[in-house]
Order: sequence, then C-alpha cells, then structure tokens
Amino acid sequence: MTKISRTTDMTQGSEMRHIIMFSLPLLAGNLLQQTYNIVDTMVVGRYLGDDALAAVGATGSITYLFYTLCIGLSVGAGIIVAQYFGAGRQKALRSAVFNSALVTAIFGIVISLLSVPAAKPILELLKVPDKLIGDSVAYMQIACGGTIAVAAYNWINAIMRALGDSKTPLIFLGAASLLNALLDLLFVVVFKFGIAGAAWATVLTQALSAISCIVYCFAVSGEIKLTADDLHADKDMMSRCVKTGVPIAIQNGLISVSMVALQRVTNGFGETVMAAYTVSMRIEQFVQQPFSSLNAAVSTFTGQNIGAGKEKRAQKGLACAIKISVIFSAVVLVLFTLFGGAITSWFVKGKTVISISAKALIITSLFYWSLGIIHTTRGFLNGAGDTNYALANGMAEVICRIGLSLILTKIAFIGFWGIWYTTAATWFVTAMVSLIRYKGGKWRLHSIVK
Repeated sequence: MTKISRTTDMTQGSEMRHIIMFSLPLLAGNLLQQTYNIVDTMVVGRYLGDDALAAVGATGSITYLFYTLCIGLSVGAGIIVAQYFGAGRQKALRSAVFNSALVTAIFGIVISLLSVPAAKPILELLKVPDKLIGDSVAYMQIACGGTIAVAAYNWINAIMRALGDSKTPLIFLGAASLLNALLDLLFVVVFKFGIAGAAWATVLTQALSAISCIVYCFAVSGEIKLTADDLHADKDMMSRCVKTGVPIAIQNGLISVSMVALQRVTNGFGETVMAAYTVSMRIEQFVQQPFSSLNAAVSTFTGQNIGAGKEKRAQKGLACAIKISVIFSAVVLVLFTLFGGAITSWFVKGKTVISISAKALIITSLFYWSLGIIHTTRGFLNGAGDTNYALANGMAEVICRIGLSLILTKIAFIGFWGIWYTTAATWFVTAMVSLIRYKGGKWRLHSIVK
C-alpha cells in the first residue's frame, strides 16, 4: 500500500500561500478544539443554569494554566524539529521527536497528579463563592486531572506541524469534537451527571484524539519513522527540549497566573459579572483561534527557513501574517458591534448577563489588532529559537493584567468594566514590547541548528 506524505517544505514557494494554506487546517482544528469549551458552556448554561456556568468559569484560568504549561513544552519540541527538518538533519530530528515525548509525558503526568488535591485550596484562594465551590472543585479536579491527554495531543500536533503537516490532526480532532458534543448531552442531559459530566466528556474526547493521532502517525502512516537506535533517552537532547520549551511554558504560566488574578478580581463582583466574564471569555477564546493559527504557522515557517539559512524569507512570512491578522481584527470588530447581544444570547438567558458580556466584547475587540501582532511576532521569535524572550513577554502581561485590574476596577465610574479594559490595555502594551524585541534583532543569535 502506497503511503502519502503530508509533510511540507516551506523553504520554497510563495510565503503568503504557505502561511494561508498551513493556517487553514490549523484554524479548523483550533475551532474544533474550542468547541470542547463552547459546548460545555452552552450545555451547562442552558441545562444547569447561570450559577453552574459561573462555577465552570471560576475554574477557567486554572485549567488554562495547567494546560498551557504542557503546551509550552510541545511548542518547544516543534521549534527544534522544524529547524532540523529545514536543515535536513534527519537523525537529530528523530532524536528530538523521541526525547521531547519523554519530557512532555513526565511533565503532563506530574501536573495531572498534582492538580486533583490542589483544586479546593486554589479555588478557595481565588475567593470562589461558597455556593459555587463544590461544583467548581468537581469540574477542576476532572478537567485538570486529564491534563496528560492534552499534553499528549499537543505534543504530537506540534511535531506534525513542524514537519509541515497541519491536516492530519484536523481529521482526528473533527471526529473527537462530534463525540464530545454527544457525550456532553448524554452525561449532562440524559444521565444527569451535572458539571462533572461536562468535564468527563471533554477529558475523554481529548484522550481519544491524542491516542488516535499518535497511533496513526507512528503505526499506520509511517510519517514519523523511529528506528531502534532512536529509542533511547539522550540527556543533551532532553536538555535542549527543556531549554527551548520551558521558557514558553513559563510564559504561558505567567499569562495564566495573570488570568487567575483577573478571575479573582472578577469573582469579587458576584455571580452576574462572573457569568458575563465566562461568556465573553468563551467567545473570545473562539475568536482568537485565527491568531493562534497564524502563530503556529509563522513559527513553523520561520523554523524551517531559519534552519535552511533563509532569514529574509522568514521575515516576509511574518509580514504576510500581520496583514492577515489586521484584516481579520477589523471584521470581528464590526460583527461584535452589530451582533454582540445576539451572539452572547446563545450561551445564557439572563438579560443582565447578556447586556454586560455584549458590551465587553466590543471593548476588547477594539484591540484585536494588537492581539494579532502579539501572536504573529511570538510565532516568529519562537520559530527563530528566541524563546528566552518569552519570559519577558510573560512578565509584561503579568504586570499589566494584575496592576491595571487592581487600579481600574477601583475607579468609581469604571467599576467592573475595568476587567475588560485591563485585557485591552494588556494586549496593547504586550504588542509594543513584542515589536521592540523583533526590531532589536536579537533573535538572529538564537538559531538551534547553529
């Protein structure tokens, strides 16, 4: 049986075409992955009520923290593989694949084990209201306890992206998303498992997606071919995976910590504002996926071209991605301005929650252009191997998000709206910091293959 290769060499051909064609499957996959959260939100909000939705929302920043720590390591693995692929160093590439798998697995297992006993103390620290704490703890223990599945899927996804394959993960994720929707309805509506049912539906489908994708790539398609000589722990390669991925993981962790702090401020305004924040965040996470897709596309494009010694071509790819992100930002701003209320009403029934979340979407969408710059420049810098900058980038978000939220929400005529003004201002500042780093040119010194 003839096996069809899905890998793509991005060191030749149109930069814009590569960015767009690679981004589209990523976008579809990211949107499908976001349906896990969207379906959970809709099922919980419609069938369990606003309080249950607020309870799920109270865990969002913590769940994001655990997930993104693993995702950061996976991104680091993808950067290494992309540069070795561009340089044509197959033996080093195979070693990077195996050893990054070991690092990611260890990290994912540790986080999964620690998250269960830590759930209640963390949520109490965040001042989750007493009447919500029980449901919040149950949801967080299940969702975060399954972090290993998220780590596994994001690792294999990052490896395939590094090789120029953004289509294979989409196929498996599509099937898993459909299963997730069915399990959500089955566990919550039919079996009456409550919030725990929504969490179990998400974890099970994530695990299935990861296992299916790994089996296909290693045992069926033969896209990634590891020999017996490759299957051993290499301390130097593991160290390289850690050094490349940990700064990104820490950056993600810092951003998550700032989100946790913002969630804590939000919780202080009561259940209505918490529910509105949950809805706006869910919608925002969905809308951000094109930016995330461009980030991954630029990272792979840059990694392959830096590995091949084509620096100017890599910069042209970044310019193309920025243009795309600015156009998309303008479109979303118009849509949220005209239809924000109708969109938020898909998730909740309460008129006050709908009104607050609709206005919140307009506030943040005014600054989506800066969010696009953040994602595209991060993708470029990461792909070039300049992952140490990720720490400074994460610190910028922490300082802005924590500092501004404490200041703005204390101003009488702003009040809880300061939650969303903080998000917008944080994006703007972080975008400027990212551009300064890129213009400074230090990324030229960090190529992994050198």
